[in-house]
Amino acid sequence: MREAQAGWERRILKSLNSMSTELGVPLARKRPAPEQKELSNKWNEMGTDEPGHLYLQGGRVHPVLCSSQVLISLRNPNHDRSEEVGAQSQWGLIQVPLNVQDVAQMREAFADLALNIGQLGIDDHTHVPAGMELSDFLFHQHFYTLTTQDSAAAQQYSRQGCPTGLRAELWALILNSTNEPEDILNYDQLKAGVIQYDLLVDNLIYKDVKLTASNDDYYFVFEDFLYQVLLCFSRDTTVLEHFSYNSATPPKSYIQGKAGEEDYVVVYPPNGVIPFHGFSMYVAPLCFLYNEPCKLYSVFKEMYIRYFFRLHSISSSPSGIVSLCLQFERLLQTHLPQLFYHLREIGAQPLRIAFKWMVRAFSGYLSTDQLLLLWDRILGYDSLEIVAVLAAAVFAFRAENLMEVTSLSSAEAVLADLSTLKVMPLLQIFLFATVI
Repeated sequence: MREAQAGWERRILKSLNSMSTELGVPLARKRPAPEQKELSNKWNEMGTDEPGHLYLQGGRVHPVLCSSQVLISLRNPNHDRSEEVGAQSQWGLIQVPLNVQDVAQMREAFADLALNIGQLGIDDHTHVPAGMELSDFLFHQHFYTLTTQDSAAAQQYSRQGCPTGLRAELWALILNSTNEPEDILNYDQLKAGVIQYDLLVDNLIYKDVKLTASNDDYYFVFEDFLYQVLLCFSRDTTVLEHFSYNSATPPKSYIQGKAGEEDYVVVYPPNGVIPFHGFSMYVAPLCFLYNEPCKLYSVFKEMYIRYFFRLHSISSSPSGIVSLCLQFERLLQTHLPQLFYHLREIGAQPLRIAFKWMVRAFSGYLSTDQLLLLWDRILGYDSLEIVAVLAAAVFAFRAENLMEVTSLSSAEAVLADLSTLKVMPLLQIFLFATVI
């Protein structure tokens, strides 16, 4: 796992260095005073007039892609394949023998999603014993949790979904995200760092926002917020702390003119995270909850260092992207072996379609209200495994149509639009109302 992760990191850093050479610019430079002043004046309207001259050469700034091919090539040289039971284990693309949960274990793990337990997102107007609608009942529960600042209770209750009016505060409580004067000061310092120094990765951020969020019907209005948050994030050295429990290592480079001298090695970018294509979609849904950049930044940072980093680093964590891909394949093989086999035979391996959903935790694919309901459960269960369950549930929901397709392109067409799907009914039916 670590060897594969290291190889992937080398490829990304090589891509970044090649871009620097091609454009003829350093990885970092101090902005001239007039440029600093211009950026400071336009800080709240970067969506209409991007700072920096490099973006004008946008055709030469290539987004870094997060590819499933790296995971597909993973193999354990010590694993004896003859010990595997049944042919189904050979059907999927992920051939790493990780310990993922079967359907029975999933049902136990996600017991709070059972059909007899009320869920926001499906039972909002159902009456509960207290004589009020479920949405009102949960609102009162959550409101009491907020008044007592009980983070553990907030996390437990979010398994049933968070009321729209309280979600922002509940998520901040669960994540222990604060908006104190020192947090605001820290954000202002990061902002000052953006204004003072220009990084090559800034152009990856501009490019990514333009290619993803700016073209999204839900998120294009938040372009300014996305630039502000992501540019500050790239300068935040406290993000480096998450590498102590991450299989990845922060990329390093040399100070300009000091190549090869070990005393001049620095982490680049300062937060150790090179943004890839779609990275801005981790931030975009949060813009619906927080209208203060500092608060938005604080919550996004916590979401990233707890969950999102696992979606683009190779590890054996149950919430890591490798385990999620394997979990997805195993669930689909168990639930719908005929569908899995059919898609495999026509060259439309399910993972080739579902990978892009999972690596973004479905951001940009589901409607925002449904995505927030899904992320409620990620926080509630402190796990990303629900993402793999939903990916399999989507295939199950469209199974009848998928059995008719004859190519990868037609399978992708059947699954191209997920914006009308309802998350909670799909999850409940897949986990608890399907006989296996």
